[in-house]
Amino acid sequence: MSTDRPPGTARVVIADDQPLMRAAIRDCVDAEPDLTVVGEAGDGATAVRLAEQLRPDVVVMDVRMPGMDGIEATRRITGMTGGPSVRVLVMTTFDVDEHIIRGLRAGASGFLVKDSTPEELVQAVRVVAEGQAQLSPSVTRRLLDLHGRSLPPPAKGSAEALAGITPSELKVLRLVARGLPTAEIAAALDLAPSSVKTYISHLLAKLGFGDRVQLVVFAYEHELVHPGWHENAED
Repeated sequence: MSTDRPPGTARVVIADDQPLMRAAIRDCVDAEPDLTVVGEAGDGATAVRLAEQLRPDVVVMDVRMPGMDGIEATRRITGMTGGPSVRVLVMTTFDVDEHIIRGLRAGASGFLVKDSTPEELVQAVRVVAEGQAQLSPSVTRRLLDLHGRSLPPPAKGSAEALAGITPSELKVLRLVARGLPTAEIAAALDLAPSSVKTYISHLLAKLGFGDRVQLVVFAYEHELVHPGWHENAED
């Protein structure tokens, strides 16, 4: 696998202790002209080492691996300094909810369930590589159903910042918190996707957050979205 990066190509490292899973992910990613796999790891320690050496755009990270697990590896990768930042897309399952919370605390930029389609995997990698956060509605539902005390606390001063959010921004925030991607938020609110991105940028700046994952947590903590919501729930 080449470590050279053609223009416009996102570089990906795959970390999973199952060779068949790594091969499946590699085949999906390498089939796309704008994505390329530059390294593979069978454990967390190797994933961290490759991230330090290669500085890929995204690490697709399994949670359960021998030795250093994926959450600790995520924490170390997102905490690296002295070079381009590396974002982590965590592969998770619904039967172990604490992985979502631990992944949030470790700095993961997205979560993907292992039974996702190849198309969903590729899209998630692209979204994370572009510097956004990837939270599918199904993963978001599981996150919102967890006890609030288990979630990372809101940023200092964020309660005061809530008062400065406009009604339009609040509508966008609620849909972000439900895990909807930009295009679906735009369709729901009859806005251009570029306008939605502008609203999200304003929200992140006002609340002092780095990505959409933190917006979801904020919305839950401030009761803007409630456990047990569903796609047709009214705000």
